[in-house]
Amino acid sequence: MSMSCAFIGLGVMGAPMARHLQQRGFATTVYNRTTAKATQWASDYAGSAAASPREAARGADVVLVCVGNDDDVRSVVYGADGVLAGMRAGSVLVDHTTASAELARELALAAAERGIGFLDAPVSGGQAGAENAVLTAMIGGDLTVLEQVDAVLACYCKTRQHMGPAGHGQLAKMVNQVCIAGVVQGLAEGLQLARKVGLDADSLIRCISQGAAGSWQMQNRYRSMWDQHYNHGFAVQWMRKDLKIVLDEAQRQGVSMPLTALVDQFYAEVEKMGGSRWDTSSLLARFEGK
Repeated sequence: MSMSCAFIGLGVMGAPMARHLQQRGFATTVYNRTTAKATQWASDYAGSAAASPREAARGADVVLVCVGNDDDVRSVVYGADGVLAGMRAGSVLVDHTTASAELARELALAAAERGIGFLDAPVSGGQAGAENAVLTAMIGGDLTVLEQVDAVLACYCKTRQHMGPAGHGQLAKMVNQVCIAGVVQGLAEGLQLARKVGLDADSLIRCISQGAAGSWQMQNRYRSMWDQHYNHGFAVQWMRKDLKIVLDEAQRQGVSMPLTALVDQFYAEVEKMGGSRWDTSSLLARFEGK
């Protein structure tokens, strides 16, 4: 029989992820801080909306969380109205939020005290990946727990990779964000040079994307960058939140990350330009005075 699910957080990622669950036959109850959004989701997809995280989690086999940051996660997990108060022993809590590895380890312990399984499973692929059910999940926790809920995660995650114990999913996501930041900065600088010397963007990318310079960012963002269209995609403010997590972890580990720190400051400049909600590819805007 299909497992019942609760999904906490209906942002640009969470809403389509929950939709895929419901449409694949996993009866899903949702909770969102903005009640109207949860009510509308339930109406659109014949699901259920709950008035609190605890109510959403009550009776669910799997509870999935996708909110903003560590504090947001704690606010929906703990307390009298948190999901742990409503979950039963033997159920599983999955946190899709990009958060700290410390939080993941904390949640794993809190869940274990109640006989509840836990996975930290941040995702990559952005809103388009969520809409099209092709996200990549980097997963920390007990492998047997992952096997228990893999069919649920498969509804919206094309790739699901177990990385190790609790916290390792978040550590892998940190590496993911570091690599994205460096690639986007390189692409921005390259496109700046291309424009200055009069190269045709389409011809250029058609050529160099087929070689060692090719990347997802190049294939999917070069045209919007060239046209200075940034009102889409993964917001700068969220990338800065992620990079802070990275840099805090790097400091704890004694790891030097000068490029990541520099790109984070470039994103701070984009925010000062009014680009907090622009896509992360807006690093090019720094050069063009948009």
